[in-house]
Amino acid sequence: MTEEQARDWAVQRFGEDAAAKIDWFLNLVIVENDQQNLIAPSTIATIWARHALDSLQLIPLADRADGQWIDIGTGGGFPGMVVALAWPGQVALVEPRKRRAEFLRDCAETLGVADRVTVHASKIESVQAKADIISARAVATVENLLRAAAHCGKQETRWLLPRGRLDERELKTLSRQWRFVFHVEHSITSTDSSIVILDRVGAR
Repeated sequence: MTEEQARDWAVQRFGEDAAAKIDWFLNLVIVENDQQNLIAPSTIATIWARHALDSLQLIPLADRADGQWIDIGTGGGFPGMVVALAWPGQVALVEPRKRRAEFLRDCAETLGVADRVTVHASKIESVQAKADIISARAVATVENLLRAAAHCGKQETRWLLPRGRLDERELKTLSRQWRFVFHVEHSITSTDSSIVILDRVGAR
């Protein structure tokens, strides 16, 4: 998918205003990338398709118009900040690296979403909040993620977990300690990637 096609996808689903704010944010990321490594330099030329669209595709899968979204390991802002620019609910960004957390706070102020975006400069274990949606883009194994973040979930929380290739063995191991309903969506940005969706998660 080209950069133009990726941006058009966003405009069709979320409107030109959201796409323009995401343009602004992506430019902030590119500038800041000279100071700290937010994204791989090799992906700058395809930042819309590789990072923005990869983030935005989670919103339809959330299947909610509002609520509390927690993004774990937000890093340079993906997917959490991009979600906040296109989705009207509350978004918490969990990023333990302080320089990245400061960058995310500055972006939220600059982009006019600080009233809806909370940045936690900590690990998810220290966050005391309940979420309707939890996302984590290739952060740890699913088992470790659930163990670390289960206290932020509710019975009705939906977990959106973009991964590389799906490891069926990992899910089988997971089911020994956790109850959940899951299905898998293929990523629209990479044929080698999938998005694991978990519902009704609970410890056995």
